[in-house]
Amino acid sequence: MEPVTYVLFGATGDLAKRKIYPALYNLFVDGKLPEAFSLIGLGRREWTDEFFQTSVEQSLRQFSRREIQNPEQMQAFIQKFRYTVLDIGRTDDYKKLLQIIEERENALGLPANRLFYLSVGPEYFTTIASNIEESGLGSAAGWKRLVIEKPFGHDLQSARDLNEHLSKSFTEDEIFRIDHYLGKPMVQNLEVLERANPIIQALWSNRYIANVQITASETVGVEERAGYYDHVGAVRDMFQNHMLQMLMMLAIHLPHNSTAEDVRKHKKQVMEALIPLSQSDVRTNVIRGQYASGSVGGNPVKGYRSEPGIAATSMNDTYIAAKLQVDDYFWRGVPFYIRTGKRLHEKSTRIVVEFKEALNQTSHIGGAPNLLLIEINPNEGIMLQLNTKENGVLKPVQIQLHENSKDIPEAYENLIYDALVGNPTFFAHWDEVELAWAWVQPILDAFQENQVPLHAYEAGSNGPAEADALLAADGFHWWFDSKEDQETKRKEEDYAYQIGH
Repeated sequence: MEPVTYVLFGATGDLAKRKIYPALYNLFVDGKLPEAFSLIGLGRREWTDEFFQTSVEQSLRQFSRREIQNPEQMQAFIQKFRYTVLDIGRTDDYKKLLQIIEERENALGLPANRLFYLSVGPEYFTTIASNIEESGLGSAAGWKRLVIEKPFGHDLQSARDLNEHLSKSFTEDEIFRIDHYLGKPMVQNLEVLERANPIIQALWSNRYIANVQITASETVGVEERAGYYDHVGAVRDMFQNHMLQMLMMLAIHLPHNSTAEDVRKHKKQVMEALIPLSQSDVRTNVIRGQYASGSVGGNPVKGYRSEPGIAATSMNDTYIAAKLQVDDYFWRGVPFYIRTGKRLHEKSTRIVVEFKEALNQTSHIGGAPNLLLIEINPNEGIMLQLNTKENGVLKPVQIQLHENSKDIPEAYENLIYDALVGNPTFFAHWDEVELAWAWVQPILDAFQENQVPLHAYEAGSNGPAEADALLAADGFHWWFDSKEDQETKRKEEDYAYQIGH
């Protein structure tokens, strides 16, 4: 790996402590950081280098997936960290930062390769990018890269405005937009699932697939994010980015020996083939919900409008379900059902592919449909449901393949590593972002004008009943929602094959 200076805006923030520092440390332990590496942390607090290094060590002891067992290794890692105060809007601070970076580069013999990671609110992105350019921080002889976290805009127009501003200081090849779902190993495996497995490849089309269901459910409520979430809702917080990215990763058909450019090209083609909704279509194809009081894990919880910081009249969505259609050769006629929400009965991110029922020439064979279940969170694995005969009756059985999750790199490890080596495969390209916002915009407009009913659902449930009706209208139902489904999945241990890491 090429030597690099990692410039971290928001170095004292929660994301840095919980995700970025543990990811960097585990990359360091695994030998996946360049030997010549320098990190400059930036924040408004008056911290010394020593205090900053101590804070980093504390975050690792609290949040790293690995226990800290080698003190010398830890010290070698945190000695690469330095800190300086920076006011985001003050141009002189960027000139001071440039001087500090150049001094470190000279002392360590580093080339002027610089990665700027913006672990700050999106309202600061354009100011920071402009000041990086104007101060000369991005004008050195080496490469420069800008890493930003979602959200990339609040709607279609604001996303375009943001991209226009960033493009004045960085080229598209230099901008790495993080969607942490794209860093999850099982999501990354979606792009090779069909291509690398001839059995799946033979079934991966509208000839054999009846429908696809993508679910991301959370048991938590709005927590301390009321000020942010009440202006965003599930459609902006989860649907426009994470959910559509999972759809793209599942629906792409890639050639062998695919490159990052191939992945991006085919993801864009999926979004272009996604049949758009007019504002009048939204009411029929989209379900909007908000959690009421209920019980989660046996504990009573408040309804959304009773949460601190939420207005009693809030019409914000905490749940969204939608029916989408990809109008291309492979997927034409196959409905994709996507749902995500807060205060649901379980924490789970999964994809279920339901295959069409088998028919012979004269009669319906019967039995449960074949299913492919891809579990992404909190556990990772694949389950295939097939039919066998027991006492003359067809019975579904599950074959489960699970990774040993102890040593699987976390999403931020994968993404930060890829940003350091300049691999854009699992970052969101602007074309994808723009197309996703364009598809979602009629939903935002319909919600804004209250053209879509806001259905209350009990906390701890599967969401509003109207989401069940969305599938029932097509003769389908959500899989693995009922207690019976969950129990069946857990009991089929006789058919489970465990795969070590």
